[in-house]
Amino acid sequence: MAMKTALVLGATGGVGGAVTRAMLARGWRVVALVRNPARAAAAWGASIAPDRQAGDAMDRADVVRAAHGTDVIVHAVNPPGYRGWDRLVLPMLDNTLAAARDAGARIVLPGTVYNYDPALAPVIDETVPQHPRGRKGAIRVEMERRLAEAAPEVRSLIVRAGDFFGPGAGQSWFAQALSKPPLARIVNPGTPGVGHAWAYLPDLAEAILRLLELPPERLMPCERLQFPGHYDADGAQMVAAIRRASGRPNLPERRFPWALMRGLALFGGFPREVMEVRPFWAHAMRLDGSRLTELLGDVPCTSLNAAISAALRS
Repeated sequence: MAMKTALVLGATGGVGGAVTRAMLARGWRVVALVRNPARAAAAWGASIAPDRQAGDAMDRADVVRAAHGTDVIVHAVNPPGYRGWDRLVLPMLDNTLAAARDAGARIVLPGTVYNYDPALAPVIDETVPQHPRGRKGAIRVEMERRLAEAAPEVRSLIVRAGDFFGPGAGQSWFAQALSKPPLARIVNPGTPGVGHAWAYLPDLAEAILRLLELPPERLMPCERLQFPGHYDADGAQMVAAIRRASGRPNLPERRFPWALMRGLALFGGFPREVMEVRPFWAHAMRLDGSRLTELLGDVPCTSLNAAISAALRS
């Protein structure tokens, strides 16, 4: 098989970094568009790393230039500091669409559950209507609409997953609450007895890579898939796994201060953003991976104990 080339937007982030590592390990050539090449080089270290090209996902010319000659564009980029979503997210996607048209590349978009109302959609598959409850969810719905509208001229692959954990997932509920170092306690944002979907980043990246290596005709022009990952059916399995992996069976568990966040949300900022995702911790939502299984046969799934151990080590 000829070497394939991918442009990754967000290669220093969680899912973008995981996909980049999986591609490099499989012999792909990977170009990472980064605002600060020196900082990106430091983040990747001396190990196997992508080619780095200076540029900004907000600059269409930068994206089109970086995408020249690529087969795939992984759109895993977010606004700096997750600020300015309403102003920046859709223009960045439009730049990626323009670059994909120019290069004849397929777009890969890591999807989220924010497109749905968890009170109305306890199980998500490809047929469930998207009715977002928050601002970020509405933007996510529009992103997917634009990808669908661009097909078949621009082919795309959307792989939806739950909350990330694992190596590279530093900006995540797992790393910032459940297992924040130094690990003195578990801060659990979940609701007792309520299920929650999790995605171990190396497994998600492997699934995306296997999909990209399928014959192109196996995937629909705008393919939307659900990655089931690890489903914590009662909200207690992740806590138990962290205690096992840390060797501390009595590690204290505390509840996330949602009431405090609700009061502070009136002033905007981080508390307001946090409260927007509160429903996803109050209602169970499971991802149905039937179509993904149909395509891959065997969906990557590292055992929970091994995945949590790797996440804690990272």
